[in-house]
Amino acid sequence: MSWQLLQPFLVALAIGLLLGFERERSHNRTLPAGSRSFALISLLGAVAATFSPWAVIAGLVGIAALMALAYFRTNDDDAGTTTEIAALVTYLLGALAYSQPGVAVALAVVVAGLLLSKNRIHRFARDIVTEVEMEDAIKFFVVAFVVLPLLPDRGMGPYGVLNPAKVWLLVVLLTGIGWVGYVGVRALGAQRGLLLTGLAGGFVSASATTASMGRLSRTAGLRAPLASALAASLATFAQLILVIAYVDPQVLRRLWPPVLAGALVLTAVAMYVYRGAGREVHDRAAHVPAERPFALRPALILAAVLVSALMLGRWGADVFGPRGAVLAAFGAGLADAHAGSVAAATLSAKGDITVGVALAAISAALASNTIVKIVLAFTSGGRRFGLLFAAAIAGPAVVFAAAMTLVATLG
Repeated sequence: MSWQLLQPFLVALAIGLLLGFERERSHNRTLPAGSRSFALISLLGAVAATFSPWAVIAGLVGIAALMALAYFRTNDDDAGTTTEIAALVTYLLGALAYSQPGVAVALAVVVAGLLLSKNRIHRFARDIVTEVEMEDAIKFFVVAFVVLPLLPDRGMGPYGVLNPAKVWLLVVLLTGIGWVGYVGVRALGAQRGLLLTGLAGGFVSASATTASMGRLSRTAGLRAPLASALAASLATFAQLILVIAYVDPQVLRRLWPPVLAGALVLTAVAMYVYRGAGREVHDRAAHVPAERPFALRPALILAAVLVSALMLGRWGADVFGPRGAVLAAFGAGLADAHAGSVAAATLSAKGDITVGVALAAISAALASNTIVKIVLAFTSGGRRFGLLFAAAIAGPAVVFAAAMTLVATLG
């Protein structure tokens, strides 16, 4: 008998043992199915799959009946149904292992992780997530999985730059990243302070976060709010890479080295500033209330700026040549660094401008956005905060510009 014939059954056996061991170790009471039962259930699924899909269905019905009987016999001790449901999943994974063993193993690891994370998941659901966050999570799912599939995926409007599906997908990405960042701050706790608050806020708007930290620096000391503002700019780099990767991988291949170099220097500067914060942060500063996790309005504004920048860039490229796209990106960067950058990358993906021009436009957008953040630091935090922020952001900006010049020179 060859290895190819034995492999699905051995994989099914391993899956059953993995999930069965987890069930036995996580309970002290008598279970309706232990490690041996789980192994046999998974193996039964693989054997049933060798016959026909109807055999798999018949086996599933039989396992479900056995688990229902076992539940009614043991529910006085524990009314939970996790073990019974896990047994059904194990059977189906065993059946899947017959045709797609790699997928079955990957899903089994995910299932085992969910089972092992019982306490963490319950604590997260009961103690960390609030009703507001649940409402916003539902809104995000509506935006991502209800609205997005209904939008047409074709170019519309002047120059064909308005693609409703792609523009809305950008909105989904921005709101999703902001929501994950918000929940991450809530999960890690307020004791992490302003650094994580700034990092999460930067995924929504680094400029707005810089202004907020500037205002806070007037009453909460300088170093911690300054580190938070720098972390927000770090989020700009991270978000830029994620969005450009979706829009144009060709631009990403030449953009990521300068972004990585600037991000590493910025991380070092932010950590140096934060390490010296000490007791400068007041109690109320360490518990800065975060915005709502689902920030649709900033994402919609960015989408509108993006479409305008795309049209302006396409028009500028037609009228003024490559310089028009760079000027358009610089103007869009005054509102948001990503709008001009994404517009340039989109024009490059369409073949309207070259990758080199797109990189120059992205650099222009980041430069104008950095200028805006420095101005906001001065106006909201005062002269001292503004000078410190400008000095701290200068190093990463110079490193990014030097690396971008080197990439452009080498081609």
